Formats: sequence, C-alpha cells, structure tokens
Amino acid sequence: MARIKATLLALTIFMAILAGITLPIAADGAAKPAEVQAAETMARAEIEIGKFLAMALSVGICSAAAGYAVGKIGVAAIASATEKPEIFGRTIIFAGLAEGIAIYGLLVAFLIWIT
Repeated sequence: MARIKATLLALTIFMAILAGITLPIAADGAAKPAEVQAAETMARAEIEIGKFLAMALSVGICSAAAGYAVGKIGVAAIASATEKPEIFGRTIIFAGLAEGIAIYGLLVAFLIWIT
C-alpha cells in the first residue's frame, strides 16, 4: 500500500512539473487582447513599409547610376568608333557592364523582399 502511494505521489509530481512546463508554452499561442494584436499589426506594417522603401531606393538609385554610366560610356564609345570603327564591338561590352549596376540593384530588392 505504501508503495502504491509513493508511486502515485511521484506520478502526481511528474504531471505537475510537466504541466508547469507545457502550459506556458501553450499559453503563448492563446488569444491576445485587442490592444496587443493591434500593436503587433502596426509593427508588422511599419516593417513592411521599411522593406518596400528600401527596395524602391535600391532599384531607383542603381538604375539612375546605370543610366548615367551608360550615357557616359555610350558617348565615349561612339566617339571612339568614329575614329576607329573596328573597336566598336569592344566598347559596347563596357556599356553592358554598366547595365549590370541596375541588375545588382534589382537583385538586392528581391533579396530584401524575400526576407
């Protein structure tokens, strides 16, 4: 009889410890007050606004820089092709490299978007 009581006491203590560990974890997903939910929603919205602003800046600045670079390289390429027509193909490669700046800005925007 004493052995059964000791076993039941040990089982009761074990269940109390298990409930003490699992209940706070389960309560974390419980319903929250409306004020807390509204604050979380506003925080998420502010983060999203910041992400979209960063995406717009990365694409906009990189595209403007690429446009400026292509403009300068294009003028130089045409000027050099006027004097030596055989180097025109080599000068167009530099214009393509300048366009890579805009592609890098777009890549950064996609990386911001997926995080």
